[in-house]
Amino acid sequence: MGTTPPRFTVPVYSTEQGRLCPDCGRPVASCACKATVAVLRGNGIVRVGRATKGRKGGGVTVVTGLDLNPEQLRELASRLKKLCGAGGAVKEGTIEIQGEHRDLLAATLQQLGYTVKRTGG
Repeated sequence: MGTTPPRFTVPVYSTEQGRLCPDCGRPVASCACKATVAVLRGNGIVRVGRATKGRKGGGVTVVTGLDLNPEQLRELASRLKKLCGAGGAVKEGTIEIQGEHRDLLAATLQQLGYTVKRTGG
C-alpha cells in the first residue's frame, strides 16, 4: 500500500495580524492572490446589521459586503462615523459604527448607489 504525503495546514488567523490568506499565508490586507479577492468580494448587496456579541452588551452597527479596497473602506467609514456622530472601526473588511444607526446608514448607503439589506432584528 502507498503512503499519503504529509498534509501541511496553513493558518488562516493570527492574533497579531488578523485574517490570513489560505493560499499564501499573508495578512488579508496585504495579500494580492486570487483567493483573497474571491473571499472579499460579495454578491453586490451591502448588509447593515447590529452586533453585541463580545462587546459586553454594547451594540455596534455593522456594515458588510462593500466591494472596496482598504483605503476606500477607511474613507467611507470616516464619512459614516461623522454622519452618525459616533466612533467606530474598520475590521476585516467590515465597518463597525458604535451605537444603533441601521436606518440612517441604510438610507445613506442607498443614496450612494448601493443595494442595501437591513439584517437582524
